Amino acid sequence: MNIEGLISKAAGEAVKALYGMEASEKMLQLQKTRSEFEGNLTLVVFPFVKAAKKSPEQTAQEIGEYLQAHCPAVEKFNVVKGFLNLCIGDGAWVELLGAIDKDDRFGMKQAGDDAPLVMIEYSSPNTNKPLHLGHVRNNLLGWSLAQIMAANGNKVVKTNIVNDRGIHICKSMLAWLKYGNGETPESSGKKGDHLIGDYYVAFDKHYREEVKELVAQGMDEEKAKQEAPLIKEAHEMLVKWEQNDPEVRALWEKMNNWVYAGFDETYKKMGVSFDKIYYESQTYLKGKAKVEEGLAKGLFERHEDNSVWADLTNEGLDQKLLLRSDGTSVYMTQDIGTAEMRFQDFPIDKMIYVVGNEQNYHFQVLSILLDRLGFKWGKELTHFSYGMVELPNGKMKSREGTVVDADDLMALMVEDAYKTSMELGKFDDMTEEERREIARIVGMGALKYFILKVDARKNMLFNPEESIDFNGNTGPFIQYTYARIRSILRKAEGLASQSSLTSTTSLSEKEVELIQKMNEFGAAVEQAGKDYSPSGIANYCYELTKVFNQFYHDYSILNEPDEQKKLFRLVLAKNVAKIIKNGMGLLGIEVPERM
Repeated sequence: MNIEGLISKAAGEAVKALYGMEASEKMLQLQKTRSEFEGNLTLVVFPFVKAAKKSPEQTAQEIGEYLQAHCPAVEKFNVVKGFLNLCIGDGAWVELLGAIDKDDRFGMKQAGDDAPLVMIEYSSPNTNKPLHLGHVRNNLLGWSLAQIMAANGNKVVKTNIVNDRGIHICKSMLAWLKYGNGETPESSGKKGDHLIGDYYVAFDKHYREEVKELVAQGMDEEKAKQEAPLIKEAHEMLVKWEQNDPEVRALWEKMNNWVYAGFDETYKKMGVSFDKIYYESQTYLKGKAKVEEGLAKGLFERHEDNSVWADLTNEGLDQKLLLRSDGTSVYMTQDIGTAEMRFQDFPIDKMIYVVGNEQNYHFQVLSILLDRLGFKWGKELTHFSYGMVELPNGKMKSREGTVVDADDLMALMVEDAYKTSMELGKFDDMTEEERREIARIVGMGALKYFILKVDARKNMLFNPEESIDFNGNTGPFIQYTYARIRSILRKAEGLASQSSLTSTTSLSEKEVELIQKMNEFGAAVEQAGKDYSPSGIANYCYELTKVFNQFYHDYSILNEPDEQKKLFRLVLAKNVAKIIKNGMGLLGIEVPERM
C-alpha cells in the first residue's frame, strides 16, 4: 500500500475512533500540501466537523494527534483552518522508494483474464493520398491511448478502417489512366501512396480547368461542376466498380496495393501498428444488410424515392439518410457494417473512435443507431474527438497539394535533430551509425511529444523548430535527462541496488519531493485513462524531469562523500529513469541510452 493509502486508512480509523463515524473513501481524499505550508500531504477535515461537533481547527487537531500516535508514517502535523497538513517521516519515503524499485511496471496495471476489452479505432486513411500531418496527430493519439488503456488493466485491440472505395478513389484511378503512361512506384522511384496522391492532385487540376472552360462558355458554375467530363467519367467508373467490372476492379486492386505498401512504411517510421485492419470495400455491403434488417424491424423508414432514413427527432436530432434512392450506401451505413464485423470478431466491451472534431455529429448519430440495432456498447461508444493541426502558414488542403506530408515531416524532424545535436556537440564521441540512430529517436520524440503534450480537444499550431529544443517542455529535454541518468548509472558500475536503502537514511526536502512525484505516476496513468488524455502523461513526464533536474542541480550523486547517501541517490536516479522510460513509452516515445 502506498503512503496515501496508508494514511487514508489510518484517517478513516481515526474518525471512527474519535467520532464513531464511518468515513467513505471520497471523504478521505488527500492532496499534496501547498508549497507555502509545511507538510507533504493534506487532509481536508470539513466532512467530519458535523460528527465531531467541534470547529474545523479542533477537529483537525484531534485527527492529527490520533495519526501521530497511531500511524508511524506521520512524523508531525500542523493545522491551517480546516486543513490538516501532515509531515511524513523519512523512513516511510525510503520504504516507498523500495516498493517502487521492486516493481518494473510501477504505476501500471496488468490486464487479468476477465479484464474488459477496449477496441480503439484510429488512422482511417483514404487510399487516394499519402498520410499527412492531420493523420500524424490521429495516429499518435490512437496509439498512445491504446497504451494508456492497457496500462489501466484493459485488454486492448487496435483497429484501422481503410477508406478504400468511393468517388475520391476513382478520381486517382482515372487520372492515372489518363495521364500516367503506366508509371509505377518502381519506375518513378516514388512511394506508392505518394504516386497515387500526385494523381489525385492532377485530377483536381484538370477538373478545375474543365469547370473554368464551361463557365467561360456561359454555364452556371454549380452546373459546370456536375457536367465537367472528368467528374462524369469518375462517376461512371464508380458504378462499374460497384458492378464488379473486372478491369476497374483489377486497376483498383493494383493501385491500392501500391498505397498499402507506402502506408506500411510510414506506420513503421511512426512507430504505430494495428491488431486488425478493416476495409470499407468489405464492410459497406454488411452495413446495407444491417440497415435492411433494421428496416424490416420497423427501426427505419423507406421514403417514396426508395431512400432509407432513420428518424431521430425523438432524440432531439433530425432525420438521417442511411441508403440513397439508388440503393448506394453513405458513410453512416459503412460504419454500421464495420461495427457488425467487429462485433462478430471480438467481444467488445467499449469502443473508442479516434476521429477529428468535425465528425462530432456523425458519432452522436452512430451511437443512437448502433444502440437501436442492439449493439451492447452502442450507447456508450466514445468518440475521442480531437482538434485540427494547423501550421504557422495556415490550413492544409490535399486536393491542392498543400498538405504537410507525414513522411517529409518525419524526415525533416530527424534531420533537424541531427543538425541541432551536432551544433551542440552532443555527437562528438559517437560513430556515424550511433548519431543517425539517436537523431531518429530524438527527432521522432520531439514530434510525438510536441503533438501529444497538447490537450487533444484543442486545435493546435505545429511549429517544428520549437519542438526540437533541449530545454523546456519538449521531448528532447526529457530524453536528455534520461540519457544523463543512464550515464551516471554506467559510471557508478552497478552500485545502485535495493540493498542500499535503509530506513535510517535522512532525506533532503528535494529527495522527498522527488519520491513523492514518482509516487504520483500511478495516479497520472489512472487519470489519463479516465480522461482519455495522453497530454496528462506528457505533462507528468515533464514535471518529474523538472523535479529531478532541480534535485540534481543542488545535490551531487557520484561525488557525494557519504557512501550511504550516494547509494541511496543512485537508487533514486535509477527509478526516475525507469518511470520516465515507462511514461514516455505510453506516448510511443523511445528514450536513448546516450545523447
